[in-house]
Amino acid sequence: MSLSEQYKTYQLAYHLANSEGFDVLHINDTKQELWLEKYEHNTSKVIRILHQGFDWKNHLKRDIAQVFQQTKAMKQLFLGKNIEIYNVYISAHTPVDEWEILKKPIQLNEKNSPKMQVYFITEHNEVEEFSRLEIDLGISIDKFKDADQSEHKIEAAVNTYKFRLSEMLYNKNKAIKDLFSYGKPLLTYILLVINIIMFVILEMNGGSTNVESLIKLGAKYNPYMIDGEWWRLISSMFLHIGFLHLVMNMLALYYLGVAVERIYGSTRFLVIYFLAGIAGSLTSFSFSMNVSAGASGAIFGLFGALLFFGMIHKKVFLQTIGRNIITIVGINIIIGFAVPQIDVGAHLGGLIAGLIASAIVYLPKDKKISIQLLSLFLYLLLFSGLFIFGMNSTENRVTYHLNQIENFIKEGNYESVISQATEALEDPGQFSAEILFQRSIAYIELNKNDLAIEDLENSLLENSDFPEVYHNLALLYYAAGEQEKAEKMVTKAYQLKPKDENYQKLYEQITER
Repeated sequence: MSLSEQYKTYQLAYHLANSEGFDVLHINDTKQELWLEKYEHNTSKVIRILHQGFDWKNHLKRDIAQVFQQTKAMKQLFLGKNIEIYNVYISAHTPVDEWEILKKPIQLNEKNSPKMQVYFITEHNEVEEFSRLEIDLGISIDKFKDADQSEHKIEAAVNTYKFRLSEMLYNKNKAIKDLFSYGKPLLTYILLVINIIMFVILEMNGGSTNVESLIKLGAKYNPYMIDGEWWRLISSMFLHIGFLHLVMNMLALYYLGVAVERIYGSTRFLVIYFLAGIAGSLTSFSFSMNVSAGASGAIFGLFGALLFFGMIHKKVFLQTIGRNIITIVGINIIIGFAVPQIDVGAHLGGLIAGLIASAIVYLPKDKKISIQLLSLFLYLLLFSGLFIFGMNSTENRVTYHLNQIENFIKEGNYESVISQATEALEDPGQFSAEILFQRSIAYIELNKNDLAIEDLENSLLENSDFPEVYHNLALLYYAAGEQEKAEKMVTKAYQLKPKDENYQKLYEQITER
């Protein structure tokens, strides 16, 4: 192989990498082959330089086909949606037959196929081919035209270019490796163990799908939280509803946690995890009255951490984990909206908070104080907004009032039952019958039977198939000596719940049948 041709091969590659913003993707010194890429305007300009001659056009065409296949195999390394290949051959001679037809742009008959330009540079046509390459790439490489130098100097220059190109590739790969190996995933494993232990404790205390057990051990439960039990924002992150819920979340925590802890380090990972988890719980508190639990908010926060990493290191992110992460996040968000049982509020709250929390702690060995302070302000603003909105919406929701009424009844605080029910009836929605029934219970306990009868009768106007209302009205009418009304009410109650022993006994007592 000509030393002069080697000189042109490696000098051209070094100029592109050192002066024109191209990244070295691959070097094969054995084949004298180099691949470089530059991302511009959503297009990847891929340059493949090969120091090799071809005797026949068909041999050249075979190599061009192989380049298309190699490009497909390397597609994940390219950032652009569109790929332009500049296939440069440097040789002592061109093919003996008519190869110039291959100078025309080549594109396979496939969807989103890369476009290729072929350049065949020899000593006889280098001015023409280099000029064509300059125009197509929009760069100047005049100074790289061969110059008269001693063989010793040329050989030394070739070795220097080889070393520097290899160093560039090594440093790039090392920098990428360092980005993903800053920390060790110790805390991820600890969090996995804690979640599994809490699941076992749940199962041993009534079951992980038992609402009372979940509330007792710290699930998100709005009525208790609004009364001061804000520790549930954190405790709910370690409880899971059912074995499948646990398995899915622990798998996600393992894969995402390991990645995030390696990138950010253990301390930053822990801050991101808890800030995202708390925000996820608070979002759920603000938009859902359901009892909920799970690490989903924190896990989506880890997605947010990886997305923030991608914003800072876009190229590395897209060339490694980026496309998969974006796809998974999108799928999970769609599923969250499609499946009613999934607490999509916790997912979205955790995702956004994770992104913000990552900006607060920032990446290792890198500080952006202004961005970090602004992000801290945004997190506090998000937290405050969710808290205020959640408090107002929870206090105004009928389900909250019903929960409070039930608690007051259990406590025997009947005056508070009447007060809470009266407030709820100002905007009862579809729960008028239930609220009136609950208030009637308090009136009965306070010996205000006339008010109780009024509430029960109004309750039937809202819901005529309410057996408990008929049952209680039968008792009140019977006690007041209104036998006909009592029989009518107890008959209706018995028809609605014929298998209930208490209803059967009351029916027999009042009707004497």
